[in-house]
Amino acid sequence: MPTQKKPRRSRATNPRQDRRVVVYGVQREKPDLRKLSRAVIAMAQAEAEREAQAQHETNLRPRGDRHD
Repeated sequence: MPTQKKPRRSRATNPRQDRRVVVYGVQREKPDLRKLSRAVIAMAQAEAEREAQAQHETNLRPRGDRHD
């Protein structure tokens, strides 16, 4: 007799925005420059993506003064 599996929760039911992230600092003599640089690059990419998305949304809005 096969056992029944629990239904898996969809990722759509738990969006990333609902997660809570806790970060604790660990003091080291030498910082991990590779990890720091990857974090800074990821933040810059995310910011550029937000700016591009905002610009794209601004360009999609219809203007009342345009006569095409």
